[in-house]
Amino acid sequence: MKTLLTMDLQWFSEEKTEKATPKKRLDSRKKGQVPKSQDVNTAFMLFTAFLLFWLFAGPKLFSELQGMMSDMFLRFMNLPVTAENSTALFQQLTWRMGLAVLPIMALTVLAGAFASFVQVGSLLTTEPLKFKLEKLNPIKGAKRIFSARALVELAKSILKITLVGATVTAVIYLNLDSVLLLSQKSITVGAATIGELTVLMGLAAAVLLLLLAIPDYIYQRYDHEKQIRMSKKDVRDEHKTMEGDPKIRARRKQRQMDMAMSRMMQEIPKADVVITNPTHYAVAIKYDQSKADAPVVVAKGMDFMAERIKLIAKQHEVPLVENVALARAMYATIDVSQQVNEEMFQAVAEVLAFVYRLKQKASKNKL
Repeated sequence: MKTLLTMDLQWFSEEKTEKATPKKRLDSRKKGQVPKSQDVNTAFMLFTAFLLFWLFAGPKLFSELQGMMSDMFLRFMNLPVTAENSTALFQQLTWRMGLAVLPIMALTVLAGAFASFVQVGSLLTTEPLKFKLEKLNPIKGAKRIFSARALVELAKSILKITLVGATVTAVIYLNLDSVLLLSQKSITVGAATIGELTVLMGLAAAVLLLLLAIPDYIYQRYDHEKQIRMSKKDVRDEHKTMEGDPKIRARRKQRQMDMAMSRMMQEIPKADVVITNPTHYAVAIKYDQSKADAPVVVAKGMDFMAERIKLIAKQHEVPLVENVALARAMYATIDVSQQVNEEMFQAVAEVLAFVYRLKQKASKNKL
């Protein structure tokens, strides 16, 4: 006997299957969640540092080291070993060494900033620096340690160590004759040879790391897209937040209609005439030659609204004129604040002329 299993489809609405919306991407960026490969920064900084050593800083740094050693032997070797002398020695060595490598360090930092700018663009946020208790959660920490991302990082590290080690070994093997002859060379020549080999190994390793950083950056972009995916429910909630809750939208729309209705009722006392059906429709019009070339509909309504328009018109002594066809046509084709159509000019003009004659006759009777 077969049994049917019921399944709640809402389970699937929580799966992160949808691409991130522009708003989600912007919010993630504000939080510092951007696709970025740290390997790109490291490789670029390493390449810049060794390139500067090769092109400019090598001879100068070697000369500075020679001066430091000479100065140390001339000034400090004859002094007794005391705490004061040792402190002065290390302070001077640190200061001179810092000044020697400062330009290289500054340019290397700028290279790292440039690598970040190329990947991320202009972004300044303190969100990642904020303290969050969830970061201390040991369960989440264990999940991060044994996650697929951690395994990928481990594989990357092993690959980098292996390839960099192989590259350094290859450089030394290709220059093995020079290494074996170091003992037969002077200190100056030997130091220069060691410096050249060090820079060569550093440049080779940096170029290799740059090449390895390209697939890592592609993977980081893929992983970032995966991390910011949204469920169907997330998309609906975001849309609801941006557009507003339907109930709130309905209340806002009702409020706007009430405000528009209130403004319309305030215009009725200024009307010249109200054309009626007489029971179902009412349209109030006003003609001001200085503002418009044709009469303008200032209010209109049907059934209950028509009765309100007629009541307000009576209270302010606005004439009511019955014209069934004209009232229906104007209500159906002309919106509030619009001018009367050319097809209705003749009929409206006759109504206005009739109203003006009534007003002139009423004013003469008062006199």
